[in-house]
Amino acid sequence: MEYRGTGASAREFARHGQLEDWIHAYLTTDGRNKPFSDGLKLLPRHYIGPVSMPLSLFPRICGPEEHMKWRMDEAGFEARVTGIMQAMENGADLPPMIVHYVVENGEAAFELTDGNHRHEACVRLGLERFDVVVWITEATEAERFLRDFGELANNAPQAEFTVETKCPER
Repeated sequence: MEYRGTGASAREFARHGQLEDWIHAYLTTDGRNKPFSDGLKLLPRHYIGPVSMPLSLFPRICGPEEHMKWRMDEAGFEARVTGIMQAMENGADLPPMIVHYVVENGEAAFELTDGNHRHEACVRLGLERFDVVVWITEATEAERFLRDFGELANNAPQAEFTVETKCPER
């Protein structure tokens, strides 16, 4: 199987039980985020997806706004979002966003760890859903995600919905 930075490639890898391989290939090439890939390898993770989920569940954490965790200049942000919007309008098969699901003090939360520019492009184009890969560290959190969001996430055919658990490379 050959890696491509597309949603179709992510789904193909997932169908073959190699979703984590796709994630690391994406992050170290097209995603340009090797430190994130390295961080994911530190602990065993549960990977769920790709699945189509409501964008409203995943607020952006990157952008020019003051409250953003990862701030960037407005011109650069706008240029990337505009480019993605044009690609989407021309039928590009974009990679899924990568989302962290965590439960802290009994409260579940999502963090959009990759795909903030795609998220903004989708919102501006009026899309309500997009494919995501959810990564989770704790088994109890994975169980809760599947209990609380499994049916919502599982609107795709079962063959396209994969739960994969891998141990880190040592």
